[in-house]
Amino acid sequence: MLLLCLLLLSSFLVGVFLWAVCQHFLTADIPSTLQHPIKLRFLHCMFLYMVILAEIFEKLGICSKLRFLQLLQNGVRVKRDARLVVTDLYLGTTPVRLFQPKAASSSPRRGIIFFPGGGGFLGSLDSYHNLCSQLAVETDSVLLLIGYRKLPDHHYPCIFQDCLNTSILFLKGLKTYGVDPSRVVICGDSLGGGNVACVIQHLVGRSDLPRIRAQVLIYPITQVINLQLPSHQQNRNVPFLSQKIMMICMLKYLVVNFHWWDTILRGAFIPPDIWRKYSKWLSSDNIPKSFRKPGYQPEFHGPFNEAAYLENKHLFDITNAPLLGDDEVIAQLPEAFLVSCENDVLRDDTLLYMKRLKDQGVPVMWYHVEDGFHGSLIFFDKKFFFFPCALKIINAVISYITSI
Repeated sequence: MLLLCLLLLSSFLVGVFLWAVCQHFLTADIPSTLQHPIKLRFLHCMFLYMVILAEIFEKLGICSKLRFLQLLQNGVRVKRDARLVVTDLYLGTTPVRLFQPKAASSSPRRGIIFFPGGGGFLGSLDSYHNLCSQLAVETDSVLLLIGYRKLPDHHYPCIFQDCLNTSILFLKGLKTYGVDPSRVVICGDSLGGGNVACVIQHLVGRSDLPRIRAQVLIYPITQVINLQLPSHQQNRNVPFLSQKIMMICMLKYLVVNFHWWDTILRGAFIPPDIWRKYSKWLSSDNIPKSFRKPGYQPEFHGPFNEAAYLENKHLFDITNAPLLGDDEVIAQLPEAFLVSCENDVLRDDTLLYMKRLKDQGVPVMWYHVEDGFHGSLIFFDKKFFFFPCALKIINAVISYITSI
């Protein structure tokens, strides 16, 4: 009987994996510029395999899809670095992980506040531990990694609130951690990068807090309004952040009804007067022609659906679209280092935000990775699953931070 159960289980798992492989080859685009395409195909098949298993378990009432994926994420191996003192603590009600170099320093160190990505449900302290250890060691900085609240229990605007409130508490206690108040950098990737932009804007004018030295945004999401940009069209099926995955994460976190999916994708929820006001920042006209590949179709927003707009006005909030920040605020932002990847659905979010900053006189350094893809940074130390683009990104970030 036990043998029969094992055979049935094995057949089930093999069947699910074969379905994941079929799904990959039917839906995924692997651009020619990507290095190690076979490795990426394998990883994407495994990712789809886990997602399909999560969906099956959810339908059977065994475990919710998001909790199953979070459980798998927690299996990541955390590497201990003898050069660091790592402490888990709470700032307010938010769990954080503090990385402090052991070596003595004759003066206060640089501080880094790191907001992880993860689509609103991934991005645990353990999954970003190795990356943050590397940043702390190589830049000789005190680094604070923030473990904000996530789906499925928490929704908009909790991630922004946790990042903002925890950053404020850290900034108020810099002396406690041996950090130089004039050398604090806020850094993040993906959703975390978008929240860096939001938090930095909300800290403008806070005379009771140290001024942030710089902001580092790694393939950030800077708006959820124009989803017809060239990169959304060209990279909508590129692993690991396909347009479908992006939409699922976005709608779940922002509590948007899924029946508005097509309306939001088409931009039919954008009132004509609002588009006229913000198109100077949102339009694909701001994207250099070199990034528009053959077959790109310009935005077409219509016909306007007022019900969709009224129900989803919060998509225009600055906490969801830092690209729409006031000129007066943008002009006061600290210098920025922006990283974009060519094969990323969010590539153009970086390009739009870069133009927005430059137009207001904010110093910007931009690093574009031709063979990069969304989420690649997390593979920088994964040995067999390592991608050269990941090392390029982390080295560029380290080089920038140590130069300021």
